[in-house]
Amino acid sequence: MLYFLIFLSVFLIMECVTWLTHKYIMHGLMWYFHADHHQPKYANVFERNDIFFVIFAIPSIVLFYYGVAGGINHLFFIGLGITAYGICYFLIHDVLIHQRFKWFKNTNNSYLKGLRKAHKVHHKHLGKEHGECFGMLFVPFKYYKM
Repeated sequence: MLYFLIFLSVFLIMECVTWLTHKYIMHGLMWYFHADHHQPKYANVFERNDIFFVIFAIPSIVLFYYGVAGGINHLFFIGLGITAYGICYFLIHDVLIHQRFKWFKNTNNSYLKGLRKAHKVHHKHLGKEHGECFGMLFVPFKYYKM
């Protein structure tokens, strides 16, 4: 039960980490890597912005490594929470919203529609200033009602 609570807590905390990272790092000192994500898309499959998947994967990999050393421990479940959030982020952001993979083209789910609307509001700003809606899985309720 404790390990499940660790996993769930880390998964939920990752939304806060993502929000802070997106607002202050991606739209701040690492804008160079994130900028192409806010520009019109061309034929490129990859963006410089994809480096953030690697950056977020590194702590998970390290935690998995040390989380199985001498038997599974709490570090493994912290890494699992980060990884589970990353999978959800990928499915929501790259598959559902940006359609980089054409798996879920149409949805009538109000939660998923709200996520799409909030992300469109985020992308209406092509520069790093004046951004809003930096989260991914939890966005303001007003987007569910629009």
